[in-house]
Amino acid sequence: MSSEAHLQKIEKYINTMPALPVTVTKVVEIANNPATSPVDLNQVISLDPVLMAKVLKLINSAYYGVQTKVNSLVRAIIMLGINTVKNLALSSAVIDTFGRKTQFRALDPQAFWRHSLGVGVTAKLIARKRGIDSSKLEEYFIAGLLHGIGKIPLNNVLSDQYVEAMSIADRQKIPLCAAERKVFGFDHTFVGVRIGEAWKLGNAILDTIKYQVRPSEYQGQYADIVNTTHVAIYFVTIAEIGFSGDRYPERANDHALNALGIDETYLDDIEDEVEAAIQKAEVFLRL
Repeated sequence: MSSEAHLQKIEKYINTMPALPVTVTKVVEIANNPATSPVDLNQVISLDPVLMAKVLKLINSAYYGVQTKVNSLVRAIIMLGINTVKNLALSSAVIDTFGRKTQFRALDPQAFWRHSLGVGVTAKLIARKRGIDSSKLEEYFIAGLLHGIGKIPLNNVLSDQYVEAMSIADRQKIPLCAAERKVFGFDHTFVGVRIGEAWKLGNAILDTIKYQVRPSEYQGQYADIVNTTHVAIYFVTIAEIGFSGDRYPERANDHALNALGIDETYLDDIEDEVEAAIQKAEVFLRL
């Protein structure tokens, strides 16, 4: 099958994806308005009992560790922050759409999402330890969590070829992205960007998906998120936290490490913290 035929199948898949729920789209729109207040978000989310339940479940989970149970949606929004609620809505909608086992043929869904969660948690942990403003930490988490969504359509509609790509990566001991390009003529970052554009996931997520394996080429405003996610992907892959098809990733890019002011030994020191954080963050996969 030619690269063009592969691309046509992927385009058809993306064009027939369900749209994001109206409530989620509205939440993102409102949250991106600098003048938005928790009351504004409350008015939208309260009309969606499922999303409201997810917000309350998250604030009361071990991931946030509040001491007293929160039953008020407005209070939950205030405590979580508008950006966190926006990212919760986005991540839950994406996982609802792509989380089903029927979407996975070549990869194991549980291992894939554990890897993705690990990248999100690690990116957020690195950012927090580097003193990034707490209001921005969830941007790192969501970018890490969704970095690999382009693999899912490849799994679903080109599963035999994806098995072939993983086999080539294993035999030749090369990164999976390189093997994908050999088989398809493009890689999962290209597909992920197309999904992100279709769903209007936002520039921070789009840029991270696009430049996750080549951060030194990125010149935009989200360089810190891109670099952090790149390093987090490498760490989670070599630590074998979950599995997303890549056994021989390229080493963490020196450009990214230097930009963050860390080296690879830094990652060894946070492994236990990452594992503990993943266990708490697994609530995202159960929402």
